[in-house]
Amino acid sequence: MRRIPPFHWWRTVFYLIPAISVYTLVLGVASIVSGLFDRSGHFAHRCARAWSWLILKTTGVRVRVEGLERITPGTTYVFVSNHQSIYDIPVIFASLPFQLRIIAKESLAKFPMLGWHLRRGGHLFVDRRNPDPSSILNRWRSLLKDGLSLIIFAEGTRSRDGAVARFKAGSFLLALQSGLPIVPVAVVGTRHVMQKGRLRTEPGDVELIVHDPIVPPTIAAPSVRDAKRLADRVHAVVAATMHSRSGIDPSS
Repeated sequence: MRRIPPFHWWRTVFYLIPAISVYTLVLGVASIVSGLFDRSGHFAHRCARAWSWLILKTTGVRVRVEGLERITPGTTYVFVSNHQSIYDIPVIFASLPFQLRIIAKESLAKFPMLGWHLRRGGHLFVDRRNPDPSSILNRWRSLLKDGLSLIIFAEGTRSRDGAVARFKAGSFLLALQSGLPIVPVAVVGTRHVMQKGRLRTEPGDVELIVHDPIVPPTIAAPSVRDAKRLADRVHAVVAATMHSRSGIDPSS
């Protein structure tokens, strides 16, 4: 006997997905059109923040932000976050008052509307199978020159159990080369809103904890070993927060 799907499955399929599709279409078109007169991508980012706010409100996700006083408005940072759910992106974009750009995998560029918005908004695309470090660094520097901050999900993929996987060193090597302060960010609770591999969302309370910036050491020619050392340092901060707030063992 087949089990009847729970209420939140029906709510997701027949209410949330159609509503979010409308938000994506309307704000995506506005974002893409804005690229004709706003090459900085600032208006596109405002569209992304509005899209994020609408998604959180429609889903019933309440976000409590802690630690914004630790960072300075107008400063260029590299924000590094754990990754539990696709809801991490709207939580971060709606909560951090910075012009944010993400480093996305190249395959996202092929998605209608989303890929177009990301390209128009100045986000970075990386081919993980054949990365070009020099090209990525040049594009990274062009963003930083415009005073834009970056958000990196350094685990590389979403966690299934909430444990924070080891951070990949690639982005930290770029951070060392740029000399920008790194801000560890912990997102707690989005896994319960929408788990990886599950077509069901639920209302919930989420915490976004912003930590003190970490100024990377000045190294003339940073190596992968230097990047791994910095990645482990930032990982320790985020994993400890996840352990204290949700009881998840950082060593699991």
